[in-house]
Amino acid sequence: MAYSIHSTAIVDDGAILGENTRVWHWVHVCGGARIGERCSLGQNVFVGNDVVIGNNVKVQNNVSIYDAVILEDDVFCGPSMVFTNVYNPRSAVTRKDEYRKTLIRRGATLGANSTIVCGVTVGQHAFVGAGSVINRDVPDFALMVGVPARQIGWMSRFGERLQLPLHGSGEVRCPHTQEIYRLEANHLTLIEA
Repeated sequence: MAYSIHSTAIVDDGAILGENTRVWHWVHVCGGARIGERCSLGQNVFVGNDVVIGNNVKVQNNVSIYDAVILEDDVFCGPSMVFTNVYNPRSAVTRKDEYRKTLIRRGATLGANSTIVCGVTVGQHAFVGAGSVINRDVPDFALMVGVPARQIGWMSRFGERLQLPLHGSGEVRCPHTQEIYRLEANHLTLIEA
């Protein structure tokens, strides 16, 4: 298996790392973690036991991915963004049996210093702005900003803001890829790739 692990990183026995995955300085990957191909785990990243990471995922410095988090293919986790896994933590109360599953769908971007509160799904190719707090499900292609985050627009797979209304209907072509997106009943779909 061809992957790269920096000498300061700790990868516990049992962890699965895919081909061409890079594990950088001071990373800790727990033994139950499953990490796909062509991933990059930046400096000081932690990956828990009950974590699944797809292919081509980029996890920037200082991100902790706790148990019950799933990152599908092509997800980007910006520097120092945060996942949680217990909704109402208390130091004196053990709640490991109350972890809430968090699903980050294919191609989503989670901006620097954003927080993803456990139990949500972030849709495919959604874009969470830096510093935003996600506390409810996010639609595919949605552009989310603020605390708590609210949707302010739509994003293409390429990562460009689409000139579409937030609600209603419409159709637009991505200026970079020429892909066509259609908004109907407040749901955006890619209709021509």
